[in-house]
Amino acid sequence: MSTESTPETVPGRGSTAAVRRRQRETEIISATRRLFDERGVRDAQIEDIAKAVGINRAIIYRHFTSKEELFSLTLVQYLDELRVALEEAAAGTVEPRRQLVRLVEAFVDYGLAHPAFVDCAQAIMRRPGGDLLEEVSESAMYRLGQAIGGCLSVLTRAITAGAESGDFHVEDPGLLANMLYASGLGTLQLGRVAMLVSEEAPGVPRISRITAEQVRDHMVASALAVAAGPVR
Repeated sequence: MSTESTPETVPGRGSTAAVRRRQRETEIISATRRLFDERGVRDAQIEDIAKAVGINRAIIYRHFTSKEELFSLTLVQYLDELRVALEEAAAGTVEPRRQLVRLVEAFVDYGLAHPAFVDCAQAIMRRPGGDLLEEVSESAMYRLGQAIGGCLSVLTRAITAGAESGDFHVEDPGLLANMLYASGLGTLQLGRVAMLVSEEAPGVPRISRITAEQVRDHMVASALAVAAGPVR
């Protein structure tokens, strides 16, 4: 009986292939991230990503089911960094109101420093849930959900602690955390545009400037007001 190994029985062959596949996926995601940061999400094309990795664009679709999946997993990188920033901010104090302030400030600072994160997060959120599930594999959706949930859990814990101490009046801390995240992304766009539109006179628009500090102060004040609940 022959003891020669066949391709199917060579020890470690499958694991080696899996490692190479993960390495290639990491290279593609890293290249996508770099293009996002350099050019923005809209100007990052699959052809450019493939060229940056040194592969044919067809290979990208061997690793990712769609462009949306690639972008979703690139968003995971940003979210993992954001979670670390939020955890560090939360660790700075145990006082609920101060902790919420620090969390919102950390979110704003990260969003303003990484505008591609805001664009990518909003692009994913704009997709109807059913469409996204058809375009992104189950495993990728799970990783995206983990990354978003990791960020939201830091905020949810802070809000829950404030509700238990009586500082906040919130019935559903998780819902509020989700709402602050979603509305915060929109407000960060205002900070990037840095312009306010108002009416100088009936039918006459007025454009004024808004600073990053104003955006940060508004988001902090809004979060505290919503968490505190209505005046009783």
